[in-house]
Amino acid sequence: MNRAWSLPNAADAAHYPPQACFEAGERNHHIANTAYPIAHQLTWKPYRVGPERYRSLVAQAFEGLDPLLLYVHIPFCEVRCAYCEYTVVGQDELHGTQQYLRRLHRELELYAGLLGSRRLAGFDIGGGTPSFLEPEQMAALMEKVREHFELPSEVVISTETTPRIAAARPDKLASFMQAGIRRISMGVQVIQPDLLKVLQRDGNGVEHHFRAVENIRAAGFTDFNVDLMYGFARQSLESWRATLEHALRLAPEAITLYRMRYKLTRISEQASQVALEGVRAQAELAKKLLADHGYLANPGKNTYSRIPGHPGTSDYITRRVVDGMPYLGLGLGAQSFSHTTVSYNEGAAGKNLRPYLRSVDAGELPLQDLYDLPREHMMAKMICVSFYFGEVDRSAFQAKFGLGIEQAYPEEVAFALERGLMSLTGDKLTMTELGARHFNGLVALFHAPSVKSYLLARDPEKAEDMHRHRRLALAVARRAS
Repeated sequence: MNRAWSLPNAADAAHYPPQACFEAGERNHHIANTAYPIAHQLTWKPYRVGPERYRSLVAQAFEGLDPLLLYVHIPFCEVRCAYCEYTVVGQDELHGTQQYLRRLHRELELYAGLLGSRRLAGFDIGGGTPSFLEPEQMAALMEKVREHFELPSEVVISTETTPRIAAARPDKLASFMQAGIRRISMGVQVIQPDLLKVLQRDGNGVEHHFRAVENIRAAGFTDFNVDLMYGFARQSLESWRATLEHALRLAPEAITLYRMRYKLTRISEQASQVALEGVRAQAELAKKLLADHGYLANPGKNTYSRIPGHPGTSDYITRRVVDGMPYLGLGLGAQSFSHTTVSYNEGAAGKNLRPYLRSVDAGELPLQDLYDLPREHMMAKMICVSFYFGEVDRSAFQAKFGLGIEQAYPEEVAFALERGLMSLTGDKLTMTELGARHFNGLVALFHAPSVKSYLLARDPEKAEDMHRHRRLALAVARRAS
Protein backbone atom coordinates (compact mmCIF):
# COMPACT_ATOMS: atom_id res chain seq x y z
CA MET A 1 0.00 0.00 0.00
CA ASN A 2 1.43 3.39 -1.02
CA ARG A 3 -1.10 6.08 -0.09
CA ALA A 4 -0.33 9.65 0.83
CA TRP A 5 -2.94 11.32 2.96
CA SER A 6 -2.87 15.04 3.69
CA LEU A 7 -1.54 16.00 7.08
CA PRO A 8 -4.26 16.84 9.60
CA ASN A 9 -4.57 20.45 10.73
CA ALA A 10 -4.65 21.40 14.42
CA ALA A 11 -8.42 20.87 14.65
CA ASP A 12 -7.99 17.27 13.51
CA ALA A 13 -5.09 16.57 15.81
CA ALA A 14 -7.14 17.30 18.93
CA HIS A 15 -8.48 14.67 21.33
CA TYR A 16 -11.91 14.48 22.95
CA PRO A 17 -13.13 11.98 25.59
CA PRO A 18 -15.38 9.22 24.20
CA GLN A 19 -18.11 9.80 26.78
CA ALA A 20 -18.45 13.47 25.84
CA CYS A 21 -18.51 12.64 22.10
CA PHE A 22 -21.10 9.92 22.64
CA GLU A 23 -23.34 12.34 24.52
CA ALA A 24 -22.88 15.01 21.83
CA GLY A 25 -23.98 12.53 19.16
CA GLU A 26 -27.07 11.61 21.16
CA ARG A 27 -27.86 15.27 21.74
CA ASN A 28 -27.45 16.08 18.03
CA HIS A 29 -29.21 12.96 16.81
CA HIS A 30 -30.66 14.66 13.72
CA ILE A 31 -27.23 15.20 12.18
CA ALA A 32 -24.94 12.64 13.87
CA ASN A 33 -25.56 9.79 11.46
CA THR A 34 -24.07 8.06 8.43
CA ALA A 35 -24.11 11.27 6.34
CA TYR A 36 -20.50 12.37 6.70
CA PRO A 37 -19.06 14.95 7.09
CA ILE A 38 -21.01 17.38 9.26
CA ALA A 39 -20.56 21.14 8.75
CA HIS A 40 -18.16 20.59 5.87
CA GLN A 41 -17.75 24.36 5.40
CA LEU A 42 -15.90 24.29 8.71
CA THR A 43 -14.48 20.79 8.98
CA TRP A 44 -13.40 20.05 5.40
CA LYS A 45 -12.70 23.53 4.07
CA PRO A 46 -9.00 23.45 5.03
CA TYR A 47 -8.49 20.45 2.74
CA ARG A 48 -10.24 21.87 -0.33
CA VAL A 49 -8.00 22.15 -3.41
CA GLY A 50 -8.24 24.60 -6.28
CA PRO A 51 -9.42 23.84 -9.85
CA GLU A 52 -5.84 23.97 -11.13
CA ARG A 53 -5.18 20.69 -9.26
CA TYR A 54 -8.34 18.82 -10.22
CA ARG A 55 -7.05 16.68 -13.07
CA SER A 56 -3.68 15.84 -11.56
CA LEU A 57 -5.10 15.01 -8.14
CA VAL A 58 -7.93 12.86 -9.53
CA ALA A 59 -5.44 10.95 -11.71
CA GLN A 60 -3.14 10.45 -8.73
CA ALA A 61 -5.92 9.45 -6.32
CA PHE A 62 -7.39 6.84 -8.68
CA GLU A 63 -4.10 5.49 -10.00
CA GLY A 64 -4.09 1.69 -9.85
CA LEU A 65 -7.60 1.45 -8.41
CA ASP A 66 -9.10 -1.44 -10.33
CA PRO A 67 -11.85 -2.52 -9.94
CA LEU A 68 -13.96 0.53 -9.18
CA LEU A 69 -17.59 1.21 -8.48
CA LEU A 70 -19.70 3.51 -10.65
CA TYR A 71 -22.66 5.68 -9.76
CA VAL A 72 -24.55 7.67 -12.40
CA HIS A 73 -26.95 10.37 -11.24
CA ILE A 74 -30.21 11.17 -13.02
CA PRO A 75 -31.42 14.40 -11.36
CA PHE A 76 -34.92 14.63 -12.84
CA CYS A 77 -38.15 14.21 -10.85
CA GLU A 78 -41.71 15.17 -11.70
CA VAL A 79 -42.01 16.69 -8.22
CA ARG A 80 -39.32 17.42 -5.63
CA CYS A 81 -40.43 15.71 -2.42
CA ALA A 82 -40.33 17.93 0.66
CA TYR A 83 -37.97 15.54 2.50
CA CYS A 84 -35.44 15.36 -0.33
CA GLU A 85 -31.84 16.35 0.47
CA TYR A 86 -30.46 15.13 -2.85
CA THR A 87 -29.44 16.91 -6.02
CA VAL A 88 -32.68 17.23 -7.98
CA VAL A 89 -33.33 20.02 -10.49
CA GLY A 90 -36.41 22.23 -10.61
CA GLN A 91 -39.51 21.90 -12.75
CA ASP A 92 -38.18 24.46 -15.24
CA GLU A 93 -35.27 22.17 -16.12
CA LEU A 94 -37.16 18.94 -16.77
CA HIS A 95 -37.09 19.66 -20.50
CA GLY A 96 -33.30 19.41 -20.42
CA THR A 97 -33.10 15.62 -20.12
CA GLN A 98 -31.49 15.01 -23.50
CA GLN A 99 -28.97 17.83 -23.25
CA TYR A 100 -28.04 16.59 -19.78
CA LEU A 101 -27.53 13.04 -21.05
CA ARG A 102 -25.25 14.29 -23.83
CA ARG A 103 -23.04 15.92 -21.20
CA LEU A 104 -23.21 12.80 -19.04
CA HIS A 105 -21.90 10.78 -21.96
CA ARG A 106 -19.17 13.37 -22.42
CA GLU A 107 -18.23 13.15 -18.71
CA LEU A 108 -17.79 9.41 -19.14
CA GLU A 109 -15.39 10.13 -22.00
CA LEU A 110 -13.45 12.66 -19.90
CA TYR A 111 -12.87 10.15 -17.10
CA ALA A 112 -12.01 7.37 -19.53
CA GLY A 113 -9.45 9.65 -21.14
CA LEU A 114 -7.92 10.53 -17.78
CA LEU A 115 -8.03 7.13 -16.06
CA GLY A 116 -8.29 4.62 -18.89
CA SER A 117 -10.72 1.71 -18.89
CA ARG A 118 -11.41 0.16 -15.48
CA ARG A 119 -13.33 -2.92 -14.44
CA LEU A 120 -16.55 -2.28 -12.52
CA ALA A 121 -17.50 -4.25 -9.41
CA GLY A 122 -20.80 -2.45 -8.96
CA PHE A 123 -22.95 0.02 -10.89
CA ASP A 124 -25.97 1.96 -9.67
CA ILE A 125 -28.12 4.43 -11.59
CA GLY A 126 -29.73 6.70 -9.02
CA GLY A 127 -31.51 9.97 -8.68
CA GLY A 128 -33.74 11.78 -8.68
CA THR A 129 -35.83 9.34 -10.62
CA PRO A 130 -33.80 7.24 -13.10
CA SER A 131 -37.01 5.76 -14.52
CA PHE A 132 -37.85 9.30 -15.64
CA LEU A 133 -35.68 8.40 -18.66
CA GLU A 134 -37.26 6.98 -21.76
CA PRO A 135 -36.21 3.46 -22.82
CA GLU A 136 -33.94 4.63 -25.62
CA GLN A 137 -32.21 7.09 -23.29
CA MET A 138 -31.45 4.42 -20.71
CA ALA A 139 -30.24 2.03 -23.43
CA ALA A 140 -27.88 4.69 -24.79
CA LEU A 141 -26.50 5.37 -21.31
CA MET A 142 -25.85 1.68 -20.72
CA GLU A 143 -24.12 1.38 -24.09
CA LYS A 144 -21.89 4.35 -23.28
CA VAL A 145 -20.85 2.88 -19.92
CA ARG A 146 -19.97 -0.44 -21.56
CA GLU A 147 -17.97 1.44 -24.18
CA HIS A 148 -15.67 2.97 -21.55
CA PHE A 149 -15.69 0.48 -18.67
CA GLU A 150 -15.37 -3.27 -18.39
CA LEU A 151 -18.72 -4.43 -16.99
CA PRO A 152 -18.64 -8.15 -16.09
CA SER A 153 -21.87 -10.05 -16.62
CA GLU A 154 -22.04 -11.06 -12.96
CA VAL A 155 -22.31 -7.44 -11.78
CA VAL A 156 -25.91 -6.71 -10.80
CA ILE A 157 -26.80 -3.26 -12.14
CA SER A 158 -29.38 -1.46 -10.02
CA THR A 159 -31.79 1.42 -10.62
CA GLU A 160 -34.80 3.11 -9.02
CA THR A 161 -38.41 3.89 -9.84
CA THR A 162 -41.46 5.57 -8.37
CA PRO A 163 -44.72 3.64 -7.94
CA ARG A 164 -46.50 5.89 -10.42
CA ILE A 165 -43.99 5.34 -13.23
CA ALA A 166 -43.77 1.59 -12.58
CA ALA A 167 -47.57 1.33 -12.64
CA ALA A 168 -48.05 3.43 -15.78
CA ARG A 169 -45.03 2.42 -17.91
CA PRO A 170 -44.42 -1.33 -17.99
CA ASP A 171 -42.57 -0.75 -21.27
CA LYS A 172 -39.87 1.14 -19.38
CA LEU A 173 -39.38 -1.69 -16.91
CA ALA A 174 -39.09 -4.24 -19.72
CA SER A 175 -36.58 -2.05 -21.55
CA PHE A 176 -34.46 -1.66 -18.42
CA MET A 177 -34.29 -5.43 -18.07
CA GLN A 178 -33.35 -5.72 -21.73
CA ALA A 179 -30.56 -3.16 -21.21
CA GLY A 180 -29.03 -5.38 -18.52
CA ILE A 181 -30.41 -3.88 -15.31
CA ARG A 182 -31.26 -6.67 -12.85
CA ARG A 183 -32.19 -4.93 -9.59
CA ILE A 184 -34.85 -2.29 -9.02
CA SER A 185 -35.80 -0.26 -5.97
CA MET A 186 -39.16 1.46 -5.52
CA GLY A 187 -39.72 4.38 -3.18
CA VAL A 188 -42.93 3.83 -1.21
CA GLN A 189 -41.70 5.85 1.82
CA VAL A 190 -45.03 6.15 3.70
CA ILE A 191 -48.72 5.44 3.04
CA GLN A 192 -50.31 7.89 5.52
CA PRO A 193 -52.43 10.14 3.19
CA ASP A 194 -52.02 13.42 5.07
CA LEU A 195 -48.27 12.86 5.45
CA LEU A 196 -47.95 12.01 1.75
CA LYS A 197 -49.55 15.36 0.98
CA VAL A 198 -47.23 17.26 3.31
CA LEU A 199 -44.26 15.49 1.73
CA GLN A 200 -45.58 16.18 -1.80
CA ARG A 201 -45.74 12.44 -2.43
CA ASP A 202 -49.52 12.17 -2.84
CA GLY A 203 -49.08 11.34 -6.53
CA ASN A 204 -47.39 8.07 -5.50
CA GLY A 205 -50.04 6.72 -3.16
CA VAL A 206 -51.15 3.15 -2.57
CA GLU A 207 -53.43 3.12 -5.61
CA HIS A 208 -50.27 2.64 -7.74
CA HIS A 209 -48.36 0.15 -5.63
CA PHE A 210 -49.79 -3.26 -6.52
CA ARG A 211 -49.96 -2.52 -10.25
CA ALA A 212 -46.37 -1.31 -10.05
CA VAL A 213 -45.25 -4.56 -8.43
CA GLU A 214 -47.15 -6.61 -11.03
CA ASN A 215 -45.29 -4.75 -13.78
CA ILE A 216 -41.92 -5.10 -12.04
CA ARG A 217 -42.38 -8.86 -11.72
CA ALA A 218 -43.72 -9.18 -15.27
CA ALA A 219 -40.59 -7.45 -16.55
CA GLY A 220 -38.52 -10.22 -14.95
CA PHE A 221 -37.08 -8.52 -11.87
CA THR A 222 -36.38 -11.01 -9.08
CA ASP A 223 -34.23 -8.58 -7.05
CA PHE A 224 -36.73 -5.98 -5.88
CA ASN A 225 -36.38 -3.57 -2.95
CA VAL A 226 -38.89 -1.22 -1.34
CA ASP A 227 -37.74 1.96 0.42
CA LEU A 228 -39.59 3.20 3.51
CA MET A 229 -39.02 6.28 5.68
CA TYR A 230 -39.62 7.03 9.34
CA GLY A 231 -38.86 9.78 11.83
CA PHE A 232 -41.26 12.38 10.44
CA ALA A 233 -42.89 14.98 12.66
CA ARG A 234 -46.43 13.89 11.75
CA GLN A 235 -45.89 10.14 11.68
CA SER A 236 -47.51 8.15 14.46
CA LEU A 237 -46.32 4.74 15.54
CA GLU A 238 -49.55 3.18 14.25
CA SER A 239 -49.27 4.85 10.85
CA TRP A 240 -45.69 3.55 10.64
CA ARG A 241 -46.96 0.07 11.47
CA ALA A 242 -49.50 0.37 8.65
CA THR A 243 -46.74 1.38 6.21
CA LEU A 244 -44.62 -1.62 7.23
CA GLU A 245 -47.55 -4.04 6.89
CA HIS A 246 -48.37 -2.62 3.48
CA ALA A 247 -44.76 -3.06 2.33
CA LEU A 248 -44.82 -6.68 3.47
CA ARG A 249 -47.88 -7.28 1.29
CA LEU A 250 -45.85 -6.10 -1.71
CA ALA A 251 -43.46 -9.03 -1.01
CA PRO A 252 -40.15 -7.54 -2.16
CA GLU A 253 -36.88 -9.39 -1.67
CA ALA A 254 -35.63 -6.54 0.53
CA ILE A 255 -37.00 -3.60 2.49
CA THR A 256 -34.75 -0.63 3.24
CA LEU A 257 -35.54 1.79 6.05
CA TYR A 258 -34.36 5.38 6.00
CA ARG A 259 -34.62 7.65 8.98
CA MET A 260 -35.61 11.16 7.96
CA ARG A 261 -32.59 13.49 7.83
CA TYR A 262 -33.71 17.10 7.97
CA LYS A 263 -30.52 18.89 6.93
CA LEU A 264 -30.88 20.71 3.57
CA THR A 265 -34.57 19.86 3.16
CA ARG A 266 -37.60 22.11 2.83
CA ILE A 267 -39.02 20.81 6.10
CA SER A 268 -35.86 21.20 8.17
CA GLU A 269 -37.72 23.31 10.73
CA GLN A 270 -39.74 20.23 11.72
CA ALA A 271 -36.69 18.47 13.18
CA SER A 272 -37.30 19.94 16.62
CA GLN A 273 -40.71 18.23 16.70
CA VAL A 274 -39.17 14.75 16.46
CA ALA A 275 -38.08 13.17 19.74
CA LEU A 276 -35.31 10.58 19.81
CA GLU A 277 -37.43 8.15 21.84
CA GLY A 278 -40.14 8.23 19.18
CA VAL A 279 -37.63 7.47 16.45
CA ARG A 280 -36.21 4.58 18.48
CA ALA A 281 -39.70 3.16 18.99
CA GLN A 282 -40.32 3.24 15.23
CA ALA A 283 -37.00 1.53 14.49
CA GLU A 284 -37.64 -1.19 17.07
CA LEU A 285 -41.18 -1.79 15.82
CA ALA A 286 -39.84 -2.17 12.28
CA LYS A 287 -37.15 -4.64 13.30
CA LYS A 288 -39.60 -6.87 15.15
CA LEU A 289 -42.33 -6.77 12.54
CA LEU A 290 -39.96 -7.42 9.65
CA ALA A 291 -38.20 -10.23 11.50
CA ASP A 292 -41.56 -11.86 12.22
CA HIS A 293 -42.07 -12.02 8.44
CA GLY A 294 -38.62 -13.36 7.59
CA TYR A 295 -36.84 -10.08 6.79
CA LEU A 296 -33.58 -10.06 8.74
CA ALA A 297 -30.78 -7.58 9.42
CA ASN A 298 -27.92 -7.08 11.84
CA PRO A 299 -28.52 -4.54 14.61
CA GLY A 300 -28.10 -1.11 13.05
CA LYS A 301 -28.42 -2.35 9.46
CA ASN A 302 -31.04 -0.48 7.46
CA THR A 303 -31.72 -3.05 4.71
CA TYR A 304 -33.71 -6.16 5.66
CA SER A 305 -33.49 -9.15 3.37
CA ARG A 306 -35.65 -12.27 3.14
CA ILE A 307 -33.08 -14.05 0.95
CA PRO A 308 -30.69 -16.13 3.10
CA GLY A 309 -27.09 -15.02 2.72
CA HIS A 310 -27.96 -11.96 0.63
CA PRO A 311 -27.51 -8.48 2.14
CA GLY A 312 -30.45 -7.11 0.16
CA THR A 313 -28.39 -4.26 -1.27
CA SER A 314 -26.92 -3.66 -4.72
CA ASP A 315 -23.37 -4.71 -5.57
CA TYR A 316 -22.43 -1.01 -5.60
CA ILE A 317 -23.72 -0.41 -2.07
CA THR A 318 -22.41 -3.71 -0.69
CA ARG A 319 -18.84 -3.11 -1.88
CA ARG A 320 -18.92 0.51 -0.68
CA VAL A 321 -20.14 -0.50 2.77
CA VAL A 322 -18.10 -3.65 3.41
CA ASP A 323 -14.84 -2.89 1.60
CA GLY A 324 -14.77 0.90 1.42
CA MET A 325 -14.21 0.43 -2.32
CA PRO A 326 -13.55 3.65 -4.28
CA TYR A 327 -16.18 4.87 -6.69
CA LEU A 328 -16.69 7.39 -9.46
CA GLY A 329 -19.87 9.44 -9.29
CA LEU A 330 -20.96 10.93 -12.59
CA GLY A 331 -23.64 13.53 -13.24
CA LEU A 332 -25.05 16.54 -11.49
CA GLY A 333 -23.93 16.81 -7.86
CA ALA A 334 -22.52 13.27 -7.76
CA GLN A 335 -19.89 12.30 -5.19
CA SER A 336 -16.66 10.45 -5.98
CA PHE A 337 -14.49 8.69 -3.42
CA SER A 338 -10.94 7.38 -3.56
CA HIS A 339 -8.76 6.17 -0.69
CA THR A 340 -7.51 9.74 -0.12
CA THR A 341 -10.01 12.14 -1.71
CA VAL A 342 -13.70 12.99 -1.84
CA SER A 343 -15.20 15.21 -4.52
CA TYR A 344 -18.60 16.61 -5.43
CA ASN A 345 -19.71 17.48 -8.93
CA GLU A 346 -21.17 20.82 -9.97
CA GLY A 347 -24.74 21.14 -8.73
CA ALA A 348 -24.16 19.62 -5.28
CA ALA A 349 -24.87 23.02 -3.72
CA GLY A 350 -26.74 24.99 -6.37
CA LYS A 351 -28.91 22.15 -7.67
CA ASN A 352 -29.18 23.55 -11.18
CA LEU A 353 -27.80 22.26 -14.44
CA ARG A 354 -26.00 25.26 -15.91
CA PRO A 355 -22.63 25.05 -14.10
CA TYR A 356 -22.40 21.31 -14.77
CA LEU A 357 -23.21 21.75 -18.46
CA ARG A 358 -20.70 24.60 -18.81
CA SER A 359 -17.86 22.63 -17.25
CA VAL A 360 -18.40 19.56 -19.41
CA ASP A 361 -18.74 21.69 -22.55
CA ALA A 362 -15.38 23.23 -21.71
CA GLY A 363 -13.81 19.77 -21.50
CA GLU A 364 -13.25 20.06 -17.76
CA LEU A 365 -14.04 17.59 -15.01
CA PRO A 366 -17.29 19.09 -13.66
CA LEU A 367 -16.12 19.30 -10.06
CA GLN A 368 -17.59 21.78 -7.61
CA ASP A 369 -15.37 20.73 -4.68
CA LEU A 370 -12.41 18.38 -4.34
CA TYR A 371 -10.98 17.56 -0.92
CA ASP A 372 -7.53 16.04 -0.35
CA LEU A 373 -8.20 14.61 3.09
CA PRO A 374 -6.17 13.35 6.04
CA ARG A 375 -6.52 9.78 7.16
CA GLU A 376 -8.64 10.91 10.15
CA HIS A 377 -11.48 11.99 7.87
CA MET A 378 -11.18 9.09 5.44
CA MET A 379 -11.38 6.60 8.32
CA ALA A 380 -14.45 8.38 9.69
CA LYS A 381 -16.06 8.36 6.25
CA MET A 382 -15.52 4.61 5.86
CA ILE A 383 -16.88 3.83 9.32
CA CYS A 384 -19.99 5.97 8.81
CA VAL A 385 -20.73 4.14 5.55
CA SER A 386 -19.97 0.77 7.19
CA PHE A 387 -22.63 1.52 9.78
CA TYR A 388 -25.25 1.09 7.05
CA PHE A 389 -24.67 -2.60 7.78
CA GLY A 390 -24.17 -2.09 11.52
CA GLU A 391 -20.59 -3.34 11.50
CA VAL A 392 -17.05 -2.60 10.38
CA ASP A 393 -15.00 -5.18 8.51
CA ARG A 394 -11.71 -5.08 10.40
CA SER A 395 -9.67 -6.66 7.59
CA ALA A 396 -11.00 -4.18 5.04
CA PHE A 397 -10.20 -1.30 7.39
CA GLN A 398 -6.67 -2.63 7.94
CA ALA A 399 -6.09 -3.06 4.20
CA LYS A 400 -7.35 0.43 3.44
CA PHE A 401 -5.54 2.39 6.14
CA GLY A 402 -2.56 0.29 7.14
CA LEU A 403 -3.62 -0.05 10.77
CA GLY A 404 -6.38 -1.81 12.64
CA ILE A 405 -9.48 -0.04 13.87
CA GLU A 406 -8.47 -0.81 17.47
CA GLN A 407 -5.17 1.00 16.81
CA ALA A 408 -6.84 3.94 15.14
CA TYR A 409 -9.53 4.33 17.82
CA PRO A 410 -8.23 2.60 20.98
CA GLU A 411 -10.32 4.58 23.49
CA GLU A 412 -13.42 4.65 21.33
CA VAL A 413 -13.41 0.92 20.61
CA ALA A 414 -12.79 0.16 24.29
CA PHE A 415 -15.65 2.48 25.26
CA ALA A 416 -18.04 0.79 22.80
CA LEU A 417 -17.04 -2.73 23.90
CA GLU A 418 -17.11 -2.03 27.63
CA ARG A 419 -20.58 -0.50 27.46
CA GLY A 420 -22.01 -3.26 25.30
CA LEU A 421 -22.57 -0.99 22.29
CA MET A 422 -20.43 -3.18 20.02
CA SER A 423 -18.95 -6.66 20.06
CA LEU A 424 -16.14 -8.47 18.28
CA THR A 425 -17.75 -11.07 16.03
CA GLY A 426 -15.12 -12.92 14.04
CA ASP A 427 -13.46 -10.31 11.84
CA LYS A 428 -16.24 -7.77 12.41
CA LEU A 429 -16.70 -5.01 14.95
CA THR A 430 -20.47 -5.33 15.19
CA MET A 431 -23.15 -3.13 16.67
CA THR A 432 -25.26 -4.72 19.39
CA GLU A 433 -28.96 -4.12 19.93
CA LEU A 434 -28.00 -1.57 22.57
CA GLY A 435 -25.62 0.06 20.10
CA ALA A 436 -28.35 0.28 17.49
CA ARG A 437 -30.59 1.99 20.04
CA HIS A 438 -27.81 4.53 20.64
CA PHE A 439 -26.76 4.70 16.99
CA ASN A 440 -26.21 8.47 16.92
CA GLY A 441 -23.94 8.52 19.94
CA LEU A 442 -22.04 5.48 18.70
CA VAL A 443 -21.33 6.88 15.24
CA ALA A 444 -20.10 10.15 16.75
CA LEU A 445 -17.31 8.26 18.53
CA PHE A 446 -15.62 7.66 15.17
CA HIS A 447 -15.92 11.12 13.62
CA ALA A 448 -12.74 13.09 12.99
CA PRO A 449 -11.75 15.49 15.80
CA SER A 450 -12.95 18.65 13.98
CA VAL A 451 -16.40 17.11 13.55
CA LYS A 452 -16.46 15.99 17.18
CA SER A 453 -15.59 19.55 18.20
CA TYR A 454 -18.51 20.87 16.16
CA LEU A 455 -20.95 18.43 17.78
CA LEU A 456 -19.62 19.17 21.26
CA ALA A 457 -20.16 22.90 20.81
CA ARG A 458 -23.46 22.71 18.94
CA ASP A 459 -26.73 23.49 20.70
CA PRO A 460 -29.52 21.57 18.94
CA GLU A 461 -32.14 23.71 20.65
CA LYS A 462 -31.13 26.71 18.57
CA ALA A 463 -33.17 26.56 15.40
CA GLU A 464 -30.87 29.00 13.62
CA ASP A 465 -28.03 26.50 13.92
CA MET A 466 -30.18 23.73 12.44
CA HIS A 467 -31.10 25.89 9.45
CA ARG A 468 -27.69 27.45 8.78
CA HIS A 469 -26.61 24.76 6.28
CA ARG A 470 -29.82 25.11 4.31
CA ARG A 471 -29.55 28.91 4.13
CA LEU A 472 -25.96 28.60 2.93
CA ALA A 473 -26.97 26.12 0.21
CA LEU A 474 -29.79 28.38 -0.98
CA ALA A 475 -27.45 31.36 -1.13
CA VAL A 476 -24.98 29.35 -3.23
CA ALA A 477 -27.81 28.24 -5.51
CA ARG A 478 -28.90 31.84 -6.11
CA ARG A 479 -25.35 32.90 -6.96
CA ALA A 480 -24.88 29.93 -9.32
CA SER A 481 -28.05 30.72 -11.27
